[in-house]
Amino acid sequence: MPYDPSSIADSAASDHNDRASRSRLYRSIAGPFVFNPDFLKCWFGQGVSHAGTQISLIAIPIIAAATLDAPPLALGILAACGQLPALLFGLFAGAWLDGRRRRPVMVVSDLARAVVMLSVPAAAFFDRLSVPLLCVVLFTLGTLTIFFDIANLSYLPSLVDRSDLVAANSRLEATASGAQVVGPAIGGTLVGLITGPGALLIDVGTFLVSAVALKSIRKPEPEPSISKTREPVRARVGQGLHFVRTSPVLRALAGCSAVTNFFGYAFIAVYVAFMIRELGLSDIQIGLVFATGGVGALIGSMLAGRCAERFGTGRTLIVAQLGFGLTGLLVPLAVVIPAFALPLVVGAEFLQWLTLLIYAINSVSLRQRLASDEMQGRLHATFAVLTRGFQPLGSLLGGVVASVIGLSLTLVVSEIGMMLGVLFLILSPLRHNDGSAELTTTPILEVRT
Repeated sequence: MPYDPSSIADSAASDHNDRASRSRLYRSIAGPFVFNPDFLKCWFGQGVSHAGTQISLIAIPIIAAATLDAPPLALGILAACGQLPALLFGLFAGAWLDGRRRRPVMVVSDLARAVVMLSVPAAAFFDRLSVPLLCVVLFTLGTLTIFFDIANLSYLPSLVDRSDLVAANSRLEATASGAQVVGPAIGGTLVGLITGPGALLIDVGTFLVSAVALKSIRKPEPEPSISKTREPVRARVGQGLHFVRTSPVLRALAGCSAVTNFFGYAFIAVYVAFMIRELGLSDIQIGLVFATGGVGALIGSMLAGRCAERFGTGRTLIVAQLGFGLTGLLVPLAVVIPAFALPLVVGAEFLQWLTLLIYAINSVSLRQRLASDEMQGRLHATFAVLTRGFQPLGSLLGGVVASVIGLSLTLVVSEIGMMLGVLFLILSPLRHNDGSAELTTTPILEVRT
């Protein structure tokens, strides 16, 4: 075969260009974390876990409704079992976590969730599936998840620089949003191919992948101070509540989140019924609506940091929260303009998730910046109880109000209620942040009671 130096040179140049392109893509995705492999491991593990969670969110209700033929009351109890642990154990989890390193707790939580989830396909194999078993599984998973979530939020500031928290949270939320886009479709397909219990085996595997990724992180986590581990848990819970109550910014964020979740879950409680009964949307159209929300969330997660840099954290939070409430009014408007019902609902879902993610990422990042490492767990636990604790109450309100004034008016009331949350932000120091100067990023010292 004749020697062709020009051909070899062209091939080498092409390989070099391919490697350069891959390198640029990697740097674009990793951003400021290109030299932080520990964050990348955490990011990868959570991304895989989010995908598995989306599968189980589809599989478990199908198992209960289709396989076990559970009545509506049982389905409601089943949903409540997954929500209750945040209300019951959230404050304790935060106080307990502030007395120890967070990463080992996250690893153990992942492994325990894998074992608990495995019990469902095991019970199906031995023909022992039941609604009470699913209730126990969801309650246990909810308990382990609240410990994992609070530990995760508290651990992140020790893994990345505080100036990079918005970038880190944006990447984590973008991955979660991507899973929300493709997860339900994959989950539904898997349930159809290998049944609900079989699909849950995928989620078991994702928990294990997350545990291995977290375990492989090499950066040492600082030990908590000795004094913290000896303080009674009840005293530490009180310190966390006092810390939020005495900070004008944190108090505003807490009030906004509580109101938004309360009325938001009143909205969610009747949302699907509204689309079916009032708008006459098909199953496929409803799936399109939810998938569009995932796309909006993905874009919102990518815009969150840029908005804060350009307009300031305070203004971004206020505008995003107000936009979240206003864009939701497109949903009941669809009743008035039935010819455009589907575009209006799709548009509302897209815009609400976009603005919600811009708000959520900047809110979480600001909370992480404003608290010392010793207060992170209690801070996030307080917010978890305020937000998740209002969710079942909001769901109950939505059902009761809808039975009195109808579905469409309930959505209007819920959207107006969600807009009220912005008043907490406007009446706080956040209104003075006009984009010319950022809020302080110096951690607030811990407050003792």
